[in-house]
Amino acid sequence: MADLSELQSWHSEAWRGLKTVVLGLGVSGFSVADTLVELGSEVTVVDARPDEDRAKLVQVIGGRVETPETEALPESLEDADLVVASPGLPPSHPWLQRAAELGVPVWGDIELAWRVRDKVRAADWLLVTGTNGKTTTTQLAAHMLREGGFRVAPVGNIGTPVLDAVRDPQGFDVLVVELSSFQLHTMGEIWPHSAAVLNIADDHLDWHGSADAYRAAKAKAYENVRVAAVYNTADRATEELLQEADVVEGARAIGFGLGIPGPSDFGLVEGVLVDRAFLDNRHNSALELATLDDLGEAGLATPHMTQNALAAAALARAYGAAPQAIRDAIRSFRPDAHRTQHIAVVDGVSYVDDSKATNPHAAGGSLRAFPHVVWIVGGLLKGVAIGPLVAEHASRLRAAVVIGADRAEVLEQLQRHAPGVPVAQVLAVETEDVMREAVTKASAVATSGDTVLLAPAAASMDQFKSYADRGDRFQAAVEELKAGRGGADERDDPNRLD
Repeated sequence: MADLSELQSWHSEAWRGLKTVVLGLGVSGFSVADTLVELGSEVTVVDARPDEDRAKLVQVIGGRVETPETEALPESLEDADLVVASPGLPPSHPWLQRAAELGVPVWGDIELAWRVRDKVRAADWLLVTGTNGKTTTTQLAAHMLREGGFRVAPVGNIGTPVLDAVRDPQGFDVLVVELSSFQLHTMGEIWPHSAAVLNIADDHLDWHGSADAYRAAKAKAYENVRVAAVYNTADRATEELLQEADVVEGARAIGFGLGIPGPSDFGLVEGVLVDRAFLDNRHNSALELATLDDLGEAGLATPHMTQNALAAAALARAYGAAPQAIRDAIRSFRPDAHRTQHIAVVDGVSYVDDSKATNPHAAGGSLRAFPHVVWIVGGLLKGVAIGPLVAEHASRLRAAVVIGADRAEVLEQLQRHAPGVPVAQVLAVETEDVMREAVTKASAVATSGDTVLLAPAAASMDQFKSYADRGDRFQAAVEELKAGRGGADERDDPNRLD
C-alpha cells in the first residue's frame, strides 16, 4: 500500500499513479474524482445507482465507474491505496467497514481539499458548523467579506464543493467553509484561520450512532484554530466544546448572543448589533455594526437569524472586514428560500415556509418567533426525540397538521404534551397532494392573527425530493389558496414576519 505521508500539496509527485476509490457520485463525489484524475491518480468511482450524466463524464475525463449492488463489496477496494467517501455514507456502511478491514485510509472531500489547497494560492479557511443556521451564516460571512474587499467563496455543505474553489484559476483570499457533522467525521487535521460552532442539539443520531459521537464530530471544527473560535453564549454545549479544544496558542474565544456583550463578545445594545471583540478599547466601548431594523429589512428579524448575523459578523471581523462592510452586507443580504420565509397573508393569517427546519432544534427557533401557530409538522425524525419540542411550544399551538412517515411518533407526542391542541393528519400519499391537503386543513382552523408555519422538525425524503421541494410545494399550495380566496391581504409583504 502506498505511503500517503507525502500527500500534503497539490504539487506532490506522490499523487501520480495512486490507486484511489471514490465512494459516491454526488456533487462532491464528482469533484473528488475530477480532482484526483487531474492529479494523475488512478480513479474508480463506486455508486450503486450513479447519475448517468456524471458517470459518463467520469469516464470521459479518464476515470472508471463501478456499480455494485448496494450491499455488495466493490472489487476496487481490494487493492486501493486511498478511499475518499461521500459524506452521506454512515460509518456502518459495508463499503467503509471493508475499507477498515483492509487498512485502507478513508478521507472525505474536506481532507482532500485541505491537502491540495495550494494549487493556485492557499486561501485561509473560516469554518462554520452547528446543528442549525450553517448556510445562512456561511452566506452572510462571505457576503460581509466580499463587501470588505476580499476575494471569497462560500463552499462545502452549502452546495459548492471546496475542491471547485481550490482549483479556481484565480484563487481566493479566504474560503468560508460550511461543514456538516458527516464531513467533520472524516476530516483530518487542518489549521483554520477561525471557526464558529453555532449551536448543538441532537440530530443525525441514526447516522452517528449516539449524541456523544455527533458532538465529537462537531468539536473537530475548533481544533487547531489559529485566530478566533466563535461560540454561542446562550448554548452551553458550544462553550464546552471550545473549552476542550486544542487551539493554537493566542487564538481567542469570541462569544455571540442576543444580550449585552462582554469584552470579546458580539451582541445587542438597545437594538444595535455591536462588536466588543475587535477594537482597542473593548473593555469600555463597542463598535456599532448594524441595527435590528437593518436585519428586518433583510429578512433576518427572528432571534435565530439575528444570532446567525452576529456569528457571521464575528468571523468577518476576525478576518479584517471593517464595520461599514458588515453594515452594508446586512442591508443588501437576502436569505435563501425556505428559511422562515414569509409567503402571504390570507384572511388575516400569515403563511411562513421554514421547510429548512429539518430537526427539532431548528423548528424550535421558528416556533419561538410567532405567538399563535398552526403547525405543519412531520417527516423523517432521524432518531431524534420530538417530545421536548412539543412540550416547550404547546401553549402557542392553535392546531397541528401532521405529515410524513414518522407520524405515529409525532401524534403520540402531541397527545402526550399538547392534549388540548386540535390535530389533523394528512392522508394523501401522492407527493403532489400532500401540501395541498396540509394547507387546506391548516387554513380551515387558522384564524386572523395566526401563523400557519411549515417547520417540520424532520427530514423530507419520505415524501419529497428535498426540503426545497417540500417548501416549493407548500408555497404553491398557499398561492392556490390565495387565488381561491381572491388574493392576499393588503398588508401582505414578502419581507414581513408577523
